[in-house]
Amino acid sequence: MTNSQDLSGIGAMLLRVSLGIMWIAHASLKFFVFGIAGFAGWLESQGLPSIFALPVPLTETILGLAMVLGIYSRYAAILLIPILLVATTIHIGNGWVFSNEGGGWEYPVFLFVAMIVHILIGDGSHAVKPARLPIDGASAA
Repeated sequence: MTNSQDLSGIGAMLLRVSLGIMWIAHASLKFFVFGIAGFAGWLESQGLPSIFALPVPLTETILGLAMVLGIYSRYAAILLIPILLVATTIHIGNGWVFSNEGGGWEYPVFLFVAMIVHILIGDGSHAVKPARLPIDGASAA
């Protein structure tokens, strides 16, 4: 492995770990700041079923942890994409900047793109159980 390959693996790992931490942080807000009841109320205010109030942060926590550890993290990213698409849909009417009232759509779209990049480039170094996808081709291990 050349030095640039080493650095690419470290870069991919940093992306994977930072995205995983972001998902865990967002789940923690729902659990510990807003509470499940508060999140359920917010979901209802957006026209979404409150039944998702517990599954969403549980999913964010479990799959975020999988990303941090590098356990099939590309599959975890694929499974988390719908949450970002819903977030984008909810915030799109508030304008671009996420600091707008009600939050804009810049942050969920940026995270969506970062997740796609992670899916495409792979787990990087120090992954416990890297995921191989059909897009990797025959040379991927």
